[in-house]
Amino acid sequence: MHIKGIARVDKKTKNLVKRMQPGEIAIIDHADLDEVAANSLVEKKAKAIINVAHSISEEYPNPGPLRITKAGIPLIDSAGELVMKEISEGQEIEIVNGAVLVQGKVIASGKLLSQDYVKIKMDQARDGMGNLLTDFVQNTLEYAKSEIGLISEEYPVPAVKTTFKDKHALIVVRGQNYKSDLMTIKSYVDEVKPILIGVDGGADALMEFGFKPDMIVGDMDSVSDSTLRCGAEIVVHAYADGRAPGMKRIESLQLDAITYPAPGTSEDIAMLMAYEYGAELIVAVGTHSNMMDFLEKGRKGMASTFLVRMKVGSILVDARGVNQLYRNRVKPRHVAQILLAALLPVTVIMLVSPSMRETLRLLFMQVRLLFGI
Repeated sequence: MHIKGIARVDKKTKNLVKRMQPGEIAIIDHADLDEVAANSLVEKKAKAIINVAHSISEEYPNPGPLRITKAGIPLIDSAGELVMKEISEGQEIEIVNGAVLVQGKVIASGKLLSQDYVKIKMDQARDGMGNLLTDFVQNTLEYAKSEIGLISEEYPVPAVKTTFKDKHALIVVRGQNYKSDLMTIKSYVDEVKPILIGVDGGADALMEFGFKPDMIVGDMDSVSDSTLRCGAEIVVHAYADGRAPGMKRIESLQLDAITYPAPGTSEDIAMLMAYEYGAELIVAVGTHSNMMDFLEKGRKGMASTFLVRMKVGSILVDARGVNQLYRNRVKPRHVAQILLAALLPVTVIMLVSPSMRETLRLLFMQVRLLFGI
């Protein structure tokens, strides 16, 4: 394998893909590469990917590396931190098998991952999931004791301008399959017109689909400047002690925002705001709701999300994976059945109506004359 291309270098994959052009080589530092990050690199049509860290987790079967290898993109694993120091943004580099070259000089090397190798490592990780699940549940229950205040009004919901009373609220997070799910429920959004809440990068996702968010919630580390300026109400997720690093960015853009000091995740507080202010229904897209989701985010438990979902569960609809319910459902025979059903009443009308019978008789005569029958 011999690949040559322009390098894009960033320790954070979500920042790198914003600058990346198709056919470039991504250099990342992303341990246990998650599926969302992998999808973003595939969508950007990366020519190859060099990961400074270990792409495959030894603890759980993270699907990111498999997504990349299935897409036919070469993935060089565990290339070492020297790659980040020796290669500059925009520099032309070469990859020969697992070796990384700059101006013909080998500066680092890693393992070129094959699809079969990734599958073997994922199977090995699955074998140890029992102990991991036990630890995850214990951590969740332990932290739930300290974060119970999130649902017991210890951390009051701030006053907001957005009106939720008796309306639907759609909360979009840039999680697994968020684009496919958002596409599937697009007609729902057009017809019902719910309050649109983008959680950090989820706000950009709404804009990509032509929807302007009513509210943007998060720590403001992965949403674009243009989206922040769209006119949505901004709620900065602050630490429980009131510190809000995300406010610095909002102030630098000369925008207004309020803070919501609370433990947990930004999607948790988005759900709580919609619930506390009387939303009739909360629809969630791309949110994190299971052990694999949280392990991919580097979390060893999901206490706050467990608590919040228990509280709002009566009005919560999780749209995650809804696209799979409708995938490949429309088949030729279904179309034929619909057409036949539509033609049946038309045929009956034509046969029953005297005027239509006369019209058909005249048409038949013209056809006979035309073809000399």
